[in-house]
Amino acid sequence: MEYLWAFIIGGALCAVGQLLIDYTKLTPARILVTYVVAGVVMGAFKIYRPLIEFAGAGAAVPLTGFGNALAEGVREAVDTKGFIGVFTGGLAAASAGITAAMIFGLIMGLCCRSKEK
Repeated sequence: MEYLWAFIIGGALCAVGQLLIDYTKLTPARILVTYVVAGVVMGAFKIYRPLIEFAGAGAAVPLTGFGNALAEGVREAVDTKGFIGVFTGGLAAASAGITAAMIFGLIMGLCCRSKEK
């Protein structure tokens, strides 16, 4: 049942993004930023954590989950380190995802070459 809910919630988040691409004039970059900011806002109001507990990776993996990780990292760092946590907490919390994206991007860049038309 966990897999089903992860698929439904993750799929719904992706479907909303696809609808935004298809039926609005928003660019993919603006949609990306909107998703990250939505995750930060929902994380700040403690709405996103119950969704992650319910849907697991279906809520944690999409861009809204990245925004939530940033918000939670900042909150925890401010609690432990004070004001400096505002600047360090988000990156510390999301460092594994950022590193993975950079490494896989490098690997794909080395393996795949674009072709001129």
